[in-house]
Amino acid sequence: MSFAIYIVGFLILIGGLAYGAVLLHVPQEWIVVGSIVMLGIGLLTGVKSTRQKDPAP
Repeated sequence: MSFAIYIVGFLILIGGLAYGAVLLHVPQEWIVVGSIVMLGIGLLTGVKSTRQKDPAP
């Protein structure tokens, strides 16, 4: 459940940054590229921070 909350928060962050980029008249291609990169970073950090530790053998 915490992974879903993490991803929703990251999507809100990406949306805000993309909206700010639109207001600054950044070309649409760069907004899409930046959003994809941010989504990848969000997924990687979300998995890393919410993953359960493997039990010791």
